Amino acid sequence: MEYLDFELPIKELEDQLDKCQIIGQESDVDVSNTCKQIEKKLEETKKKIYKNLTAWQRVQLSRHPNRPYTLEHITNITNGTFLELFGDRSFKDDKAMVGGLGQINGQSFMIIGQQKGINTKMRQYRNFGMANPEGYRKALRLMKMAEKFNIPVLTLIDTPGAYPGLEAEERGQGEAIARNIFEMARLKTPIISVIIGEGASGGALGIGVGDRVYMLENTWYSVISPESCSSILWRSWEYKEQAAEALKLTSFDMKKQKLIDDIIPEPLGGAHYDKETTFKSVAEFVTKAFNELKDLSTKDLVAQRMDKYSKMGEFKE
Repeated sequence: MEYLDFELPIKELEDQLDKCQIIGQESDVDVSNTCKQIEKKLEETKKKIYKNLTAWQRVQLSRHPNRPYTLEHITNITNGTFLELFGDRSFKDDKAMVGGLGQINGQSFMIIGQQKGINTKMRQYRNFGMANPEGYRKALRLMKMAEKFNIPVLTLIDTPGAYPGLEAEERGQGEAIARNIFEMARLKTPIISVIIGEGASGGALGIGVGDRVYMLENTWYSVISPESCSSILWRSWEYKEQAAEALKLTSFDMKKQKLIDDIIPEPLGGAHYDKETTFKSVAEFVTKAFNELKDLSTKDLVAQRMDKYSKMGEFKE
């Protein structure tokens, strides 16, 4: 298990507990009371730390290397029924964007999401979850296929942003994302979006226009990352914590602003502490959302989606 800087008190107590248990196993000394005291203190420390997280600490948790990524979510919530589909039928297959058909609680879904990679080699292969234009065009192709066969769409968002390279711009990165937003707004099948990690800028929005949009508790969703915001405003990354607070990017901030529909709770410590519970929660929210949307007519479905996004950003002073 890897620990973030604010989790070091937890690491120290877990190390003490391990040593205490080893002493009890290797000697005749009764250390059961000592172990119980350490366990109690460990639980209290976890609650104190994780119940009072700052915006920047939640950003750090969303990037935790042990956190489940898109393909792990897909494999578990579909119970291995996922059939991956490839290519945009124009340029090539983008490894940062994955998609295909799978069943969740007996219902078929077209599932699309960004995959970051679980180690250095795989992260390079997946381009760190930053999709090129062909990735967004692949996603749109799969959405159109789902619309044709009346299959609901599920998108899993986890990206630091769309790939900003010269070659991506040459192939129409901005147009590809804009086209996805336009087409998703009027897609004639239910769309459910779940932010499972980072939701950065247009890279996230390119597959994030949904009838229901959920965020896992320790994720973020914003037009820009805290580091980039800090570098623009202060010419330094040192103010990333201030930027994170100012951006109002946490799941709680997003729900308060009515930009998402609900927050999916995570186990104490984050999704990586109890992955099975996290997968179960995601599947339950997706099924609940689909049940709310499945009986709507195509006209009402699209009208409600349009109305939902038209209302965003309205404020009275």
